[in-house]
This record gives sequence, C-alpha cells and structure tokens, in this order.
Amino acid sequence: MSNIPKNYDPKEFEDRIYKMWEDSGYFKAKIDPSREPYSIVLPPPNITGQLHMGHALDHTLQDILIRWKRMQGYNTLWQPGTDHASIATEVKVVERVKEKEGLTKEELGREEFLKRAWAWKEEFGGRIVEQMKKLGDSCDWERERFTMDEGCNEAVTEFFIKLYEQGHIYRGNRIINWCVDCKTSLSDAEVEHDEVAGNFYHVIYKVKDSDETIEIATTRPETILGDTAVAVNKEDERYKHLIGKILILPILNREIPVIEDDYVDMEFGTGAVKITPAHDPNDFEVGQRHNLPQLIVMNEDGTMNEKAGKYEGMTRFECRKAIVKDLDDMGQLVKVKEHTHNVGHCYRCNNVVEPLVSKQWFVKMKDLAKPAIDALENKDLELVPDRFDKTYMNWLENIRDWCISRQLWWGHRIPAYYCQDCDEIMVSREKPNQCIKCKSFDLRQDEDVLDTWFSSALWPFSTLGWPKMTREINHFYPTSTLVTGYDIIFFWVIRMVFSSLFIMDEVPFKHVFIHGLVRDSEGRKMSKSLGNGIDPLEIIDTYGADALRFTLATGNSPGNDMRFHMEKVESSRNFANKIWNASRFIFMHLENMENKSFVREDVEPYLELSDKWIISRVNTLSNEMTDNMEKFELGIAVGKVYDFAWSEFCDWYIELVKARLFSDDENTKKAAMYTLLYVLKKILKLLHPFMPFITEEIWSYIGEDKAIIVSDWPVYKDEDNFKSEEDDMQIIVNAIRNIRNVRAEMNVPPSKKAKLIVLSEGTSKTALEKGHDYFINLASASSVSYIGDEKEIPEDAMSAVIEGAKLFMPMDELVDFAKELERLEKEKAKLEGEIKRVAGKLSNEGFIKKAPQSLIDEEKGKQSKFEDMYRAVIERLDFVKSKL
Repeated sequence: MSNIPKNYDPKEFEDRIYKMWEDSGYFKAKIDPSREPYSIVLPPPNITGQLHMGHALDHTLQDILIRWKRMQGYNTLWQPGTDHASIATEVKVVERVKEKEGLTKEELGREEFLKRAWAWKEEFGGRIVEQMKKLGDSCDWERERFTMDEGCNEAVTEFFIKLYEQGHIYRGNRIINWCVDCKTSLSDAEVEHDEVAGNFYHVIYKVKDSDETIEIATTRPETILGDTAVAVNKEDERYKHLIGKILILPILNREIPVIEDDYVDMEFGTGAVKITPAHDPNDFEVGQRHNLPQLIVMNEDGTMNEKAGKYEGMTRFECRKAIVKDLDDMGQLVKVKEHTHNVGHCYRCNNVVEPLVSKQWFVKMKDLAKPAIDALENKDLELVPDRFDKTYMNWLENIRDWCISRQLWWGHRIPAYYCQDCDEIMVSREKPNQCIKCKSFDLRQDEDVLDTWFSSALWPFSTLGWPKMTREINHFYPTSTLVTGYDIIFFWVIRMVFSSLFIMDEVPFKHVFIHGLVRDSEGRKMSKSLGNGIDPLEIIDTYGADALRFTLATGNSPGNDMRFHMEKVESSRNFANKIWNASRFIFMHLENMENKSFVREDVEPYLELSDKWIISRVNTLSNEMTDNMEKFELGIAVGKVYDFAWSEFCDWYIELVKARLFSDDENTKKAAMYTLLYVLKKILKLLHPFMPFITEEIWSYIGEDKAIIVSDWPVYKDEDNFKSEEDDMQIIVNAIRNIRNVRAEMNVPPSKKAKLIVLSEGTSKTALEKGHDYFINLASASSVSYIGDEKEIPEDAMSAVIEGAKLFMPMDELVDFAKELERLEKEKAKLEGEIKRVAGKLSNEGFIKKAPQSLIDEEKGKQSKFEDMYRAVIERLDFVKSKL
C-alpha cells in the first residue's frame, strides 16, 4: 500500500478508472444460470442529442441500481442503445442539406436523403455515448443497439405484421394531430397541452327562410369555413323546434343542418355547438354518428385551401383575424370574450397542432390496453411511487386508437404495399412479387414511416434478440427495473407494457422507478428559451463526475422534481475531498506500522468502546441503506452514508482514536488501525454506487485483490452488532457536543482547559464514566469528576444538559471577565449600528415604495435578528459586570 496524492483531483483519475473498468470487462453481462439476473434497459437517447441534466439524473439513478446489484452478486445487464428519433433527426438533416447543398429533401430524393441521414447517425450517434461514459455509466457497451439496426428492423416489421394479422392495425380516414411545421401526424402522447390566453368568439348563424338565429361560441373562427352542422341537445327547450332546420353558414352562405346529439352540454357556452368534422376530434365523432361530410379547409402547411373561399392562401391565424373582421362588418359577431384554454403543441417544434382528417395507419388500442390495466391491478407491474397508478390507469381507460404513420422518410418504413391497378393492400416482410388479387406486378410500398415510439415500445425484448428466442431473452427477460421520468409514462412506458404483453405474454419489467425533472434553483424547467440550462459536462469538467452524481442522488425523491443548486455541487465536492483526506490520513499512519496484517481475531480483545461503536454503526448503516435502496429511496440512502462518513467517522471516530495512533501500546494502536481500515472499506463500498470514481481510486491504494466495482456489498453481521457500546458511545458523543456548544456560546477557545463535573445516575453514569479519556481529548476537560448530589455543584458553573445527566464547568476557569466585558461592549456597539441602519432603511418611504416585498421582508427579518442578538448581549453584559 502506498499513500495517495495530497490533493483530490478527479481529472487525474476518472478517465483512467473508466478505461480500467472497460478493459477488465466489468460491465459485460454473461449468461450464467447459477446467478440471479438483474437487468435494466436504458431509455435510448436520441442520436441528435447531447447529454443534458435530465439524462444525467436518469442515468445516475440507473447506474446506482446496477452497481449496487452487481456488488450484491446479481448477474447484471444494463442494456444501452440509441434512438433514431424520426422527427428530430429528419429536421436536423433537412436543415443541414438546405444549408450545405441548398436543396430540399424532395429535390434530393428519398434514397439520397437517407444516405445523408445515415451519415448524420455515424457522425453524431456515438457522441452522447462518450458523454455517458464521462458520467460513469456502467453499461455493457458490446451489446449497444440502435432502433434502426438490422435486428430492431426485423423486430419492428414482425411486430407490425403480428398486429395486422390479428386485426389490431387498420388504415383509414380519421382525425389526427397534424404538425404544420414538421408536416407529419402526431400521436396524442406527442401533443403537449399548454394554457394559452385566447378568446371565445360569439357568432350568429341565421336560420334559412326565417328571422331566427342561433348563437355559437368558438375559439377557432377559421374553422367555421369547414362547418357541416350545428348540434344542440334534444332536451334543450331553446332549440328543440330548430332540430332538422337549415342554417346559412356565415361568409360562405353554405346550407348546413341543425342536428341533435347528447355530446352537447346545455350548460356550456350557448348550448349550440358548431360541428367541424375534419378539424376537431370531438366533432369528428359527432360527424361519424350523423354521417356528416368532412370538409378539409386547410393545407398541410397550415394555410387555407381552395375550400376556404377568399381566404385561400392565408395562414390559419391570418384567416382568423380576417374572418373575425368580416363577421363584425356583417353584424354577425356578437361579442369577443377572453378565454384561457389548453392548446395542443407539437412536442418537438412547439407549434400549435392542427386537428385534421387524414388517411393514416392506426393501432386499435382497446383490446391491447386491457392486459396492461390488469397487469397493474394484479401487481405484476408496480409503479414507484404508486401515486402514478392513477395517471397510468386514466390514460389506458380513456385511450384512443394510436396513429402510427408519420409523413417522414427517416424511420422504419411501413411494410405495406399497394397494387397500382386494383388498390389491394398487402402487408409483408418483403416486397411481394405480384398482387395477390389481380396478379399485377405494379406494386408500391407505403411512403410513410412508423412512429418512433413504435420501435422503442419493443426495446425490452428487441434488444435481447427478438423475434429470435435467444439465450439472452430466456435469461434477462423480463427485465427488472425501468427508470424513467414521469414525463414519458405515456410516450414510452405504457407502450412497452402493452407491446410486451402482446408479444411476450409477460410484463417487460417488474418495477417502474419514476423520477421527476431537474429544475433550476428557482424551480423553473430548464430550457433554451429561458437560458437556464446547466451543462452536466461542464459540471463534470469543473467538479468531477462524482460530485455531480452525488448532488443528483442526494436531491432525489421518487416522482418529485428537484432543484439544482451549484452550492450543492460544491458541497458534494467538499464531501469527496473529506473522504479523500480521511483516507490519506489513514494510509499515512498505516505506512508507519511494521505489521500491516490485520486479523479480526487478533485485535478483538483490544477493541475499545469507540471501535465497537463505529463498527456497530456502519453495520447498522449497511442494513438501513439496503432497505432504503430496495424501496428505491436512493436519496435517503445516500443521505445516511453522507452523515455517517462525514460526522460519525471523520469528525468523531478519527478524532477519538488519534491519540491511540501515536501510542506506544502496539495492541491498542493495531486495534484502532484495524477499525479505521475496516470501516473505511465499508464506507467506500456503500458509497461506490453513488460515487464510483473516487471510491475505486481510493480502493486501489488499499491493495485488495478485487476492484471495488465487483466487491461484495456490505451486509449486516451479528458479530458486528455492539448495541450496548453504540448506546454508551451515543451518550458520550451527545455530552461532548453539548459541552462544545456551551463553550462556543461563551467564546471559550478550545485550548482553554477546565474541570468537568458530571452529575448522573444509572446507565448514563455508567456510559459517561467510560468516556473519561474522550472528555479529556475532545471536550477540553482538564479533569473529570463524578458527583451524585446537586449540593456538590460549584457556584457560577456553566452547565450542559443531556438525557440522564447534567454537566458542569466552573466559570472562573473558563472566562477572563475583563476581556469578555471589552468584547461585549464592541459587540453591543456593532449591533446598535446595524439596528440603526436597518431602521433607517425601513423608515425610508422611497425604499418601501420601490423595493420588492421580498426585500422588505428580508430587512425586517434582519431587524428582528439584530434586536434579539442585542438583548442577549445586554443580558450577558449585566452578568459579566456582576462578576467584576
């Protein structure tokens, strides 16, 4: 064993340590039937992406679990991979082609465009993987997959065909979410709803051949041009007589009927609803029931088409302004009422989504959703925390058919072929030679690709080799835990569940560990628009990966968002530095020992109270942390090892044994050294999942046969349970802590010694009597005596009270009253100045009027604090004066 460098510098070893792990094959998963498997699939990051703070949290939590389970002896697999991300990647490639070649993708052609897309994947696909390695991700990189690699392609095609053959997939005209910017359909889960300030426009529709009118209210006047009916409730007395009548559509003067439908809420708005089947999902359903025409009045780019009359060519929002003005000029705009409502936005480009009737491919979801609902109800699948059960169930119970076709070129092309002569549709693994119906050879493959989530829904088993039933599937499937943010429960989690149940007849994982978002220090979502994003790679470069990981783990509570503070990162680095220096201290003293062989049986007779206390405490800690981690309470677990390592081990135990390390008694020195090393090893192991680099580096100096990454996770041992010594030492520690606090309040320097008089009975007295040497070394006691009667307490003694005991120190031995008077007079003058300053500020009308309330409250808080301190100083002054 050699001593470690003086300064903790993660740049000196983090890359080297990671290379050692990879070269040694520690991340590799092997089929081993003798060991219980534990597997996690990595939510595949986009090939367009860069590691952001959300990734850093997600990956840190997964790596903690994998490293912990690896140390517990499980046969672990952390399956990595990346996602082709249809929309996001296509947008990037389109931008690049336009910038570098001055061409649109249509001008380039599909084949050439896809060449550029694959080149993009080769150039950027590995970038995020290298960043993940900087964080310490211990994935089996030899098994890395890509959602469009050969195996995943085969799986996607097989999945599509199986769904189609069993009647779960169909092609038809239905209302879909259309992004006018990305020019593709979106599933419901890809639409993000944000509250937007808008208006209700109240418009009059005239009844044909009558003086009567119906007033409707709409938030989208431009869709009036696509109305094919107005619906009322048959129970509504206001409109019963108009059912079946004809209305004249404003602007276009087209005739539309008044229909009755239970969908209409008589209490909402005017009780009459315009029906636009081609541009509203609810209206589409009404239109289906009443066989209404579907009039599409917009183009795919969001401009109005020829059916919009004079508004043709306008954007939808330009049309809205124009039609509102025209309605007002015609006297058919009754009023405009401000209204805040939820508006769907594309999850990629954030443009307002347009509901649009379109011919697309859909998955029938009702039958597929039922097994996924049963899985949660039967506890085959568990969400952590379980409050997300409601979210999961609500979505599945109200699920709509899934639109899976996308009007893109980058992605899994739909395996459907159309006969150009008879319109027969054939779904096939490969292009058919001829039409199965008319025998024509003129066949064309569908131009569209599948929704990105269609392929990632298969991730837990496609990555293990399905549709082949591989040894990996037999051993590692179903996977053990999925770690994910609550923001993609619909996007990904539920789709994996119903897809896996359909294909594998098993849930894809037992537990879904759901975490929140990483927000900035003010609680805001990190975003480019706010400019409040924090680059985890910059954090790693400055503070080291361990400090970032420790910060993210410390702030984690299942399902809850966390605020990211740079001060916490600095605190985490300070903790790493503390562990580094404590280890260095231990190794320095170990170097000075002739016999460095420590056997428990040899030192057992010489273990002292403090040794047994710290051994017992770390024994208890390992049990508690294991329990916390089994419950996915990673933040609680890491908080416990932090408190133990910093306070009990570094601040207390090391201080308690320092004198013994310089002792001439080899037995007590060896027992102390054994304990220091024994507990340090336990701490390093308990910390390793959270701070893998520093723990591996320090471990390498100990000289163990195995790297810490494959060492054994600490387990509770009966022989390490010293409950009575734990209890006794806790009493002594509390006593010392209270004595120190009293001395600090009296401004007594640690170098000034004083007698310690202990009044106690029973178990506390027994324990405190064992602490004699500790009081001398750590409580600045010149001597320790024990009394059994309060009459023996010296007059004017300072006191500290703990459970079962009172501790006294004679005042005269501690305080130079003349100097204390001088110090207090200065403190009094200083506080008078502060109180005057704050009072002046708060009495200044200009400050009160202009300052934000938070600043005013802060100044009032200062005033109260200074006044309290002033009263305490006056009280102390009176006491000191009485002693002179």
